[in-house]
Amino acid sequence: MNIALALFALAVTIGAGYFLVKGHKPVIILLLAGFILIAVSTAAKAGYGVLDEEDSTGSRWLDIIGIFEQVAGSQLTGVGLIIMAAGGFSAYMNKIGASQALVEVLAAPISKFKHPYITLILTYFLGVVLFMFIPSAAGLAILLLVLLLPVLKAVGVSPAAAGAVIVSASALPMGPASGTSVLAARTIDLSPVVYFVQYQLIVAIPTAIAIAITHYFVQQHYDKRDLEDYKETDTLGDGSGEAGPKWYGIFLALPIILLVIFSPLVNDSIELTTVGAFVIVWLIALLCEIIRHRSFSTATEQATSFFTGMGKMFGGIVALIIAAQIFATGLTATGAISMLIDGGQQLGAGAIVITLLFTLIVGLVTFLTGSGVGAFSSFASLVPDVSRGLGASAAAVITPMEFASGLFRAVSPVSGVIISVAGGVGISTTELIRRTLLPMGVGFVVMIVSSLVLL
Repeated sequence: MNIALALFALAVTIGAGYFLVKGHKPVIILLLAGFILIAVSTAAKAGYGVLDEEDSTGSRWLDIIGIFEQVAGSQLTGVGLIIMAAGGFSAYMNKIGASQALVEVLAAPISKFKHPYITLILTYFLGVVLFMFIPSAAGLAILLLVLLLPVLKAVGVSPAAAGAVIVSASALPMGPASGTSVLAARTIDLSPVVYFVQYQLIVAIPTAIAIAITHYFVQQHYDKRDLEDYKETDTLGDGSGEAGPKWYGIFLALPIILLVIFSPLVNDSIELTTVGAFVIVWLIALLCEIIRHRSFSTATEQATSFFTGMGKMFGGIVALIIAAQIFATGLTATGAISMLIDGGQQLGAGAIVITLLFTLIVGLVTFLTGSGVGAFSSFASLVPDVSRGLGASAAAVITPMEFASGLFRAVSPVSGVIISVAGGVGISTTELIRRTLLPMGVGFVVMIVSSLVLL
């Protein structure tokens, strides 16, 4: 029976992957696949219910639907709320011009460098840092295109090389404001700040350096060959908006500063939540906007973008996480994960092999679907059980999985950031991926080695 259920789980997973590759909505596919797995597991196991006794509806069949309420409820009061708050905060920062102000301030020193490929590498590191404050890959890419592409072209960088580096900037999702980072941290019962400092940075620093060095040589190589066929585009005229006062850029850094100050790393008596940090800075920015515009109505009207952004984040990211968690619950209910752990132990496959397997699966799903969040969310909740079964560190398993979701997104022809940047610089997605493939490949290898050796 267990083998039959595991084979059924494999078939459903392959089927879900097929529909995802065909372009169907990931939320619906993962949700339906999860319900099917749970329903079949319930039918196959007499007296079995997917919910604990205290949460059960009293009917194991109604529990199949009840799992949605349980998962959605936990997300809306936990990780999902944090991600929604981050989305709302980001939307408000864009509305008042703080995001644009931060990029303009940080771009000014870069414009003083005249060596094209040194300038290109500095742009990459700038993008990596900015992604911690502006955790939207496509949103950050458009900002960098609008504000930095003219600077890069002025010092002799080709638009294709600039596009490749801008895409790569969001390949390492990290920091307390990143949705996948918050999800990873909460999954393994860590503060997002502690997870960022003690695990992500250790792996991200050597990986980012390796990617930067590879870009330096790869972009020179392709610029000499000049293979791109550029097209006229007006994409760069959209998406930036009016920048606020230059000092508004501090608003984006302030939540992270507050989270570090009021975290176990610095303060043992007070710990500020991520949502609390976003709300505090939102209120400070609202007060500044009232003073700046001398109009209460104008400032408060703009402030509602915080909640609009939260709603959009629920419809996009949080709904996907809920569906992915239900899918993961279905996989667990069939016993497929237990069999994977037991099989690995019997074959002598330790934590290293399982970590590589999970990381490659997340990477492959990301490449095929273009969604790093969907791929990572589908398997993240399995990490605690898998790591416990193998006697491994949960952080050492989940960190490379999360980074793989970003690295593979930067070479996926269907990812939003690839499509938007390719259109922005006037080349095809294939031409752009040709320039990101080797840097992401080198980055993936260094990331895996760093994770296995340093974590």
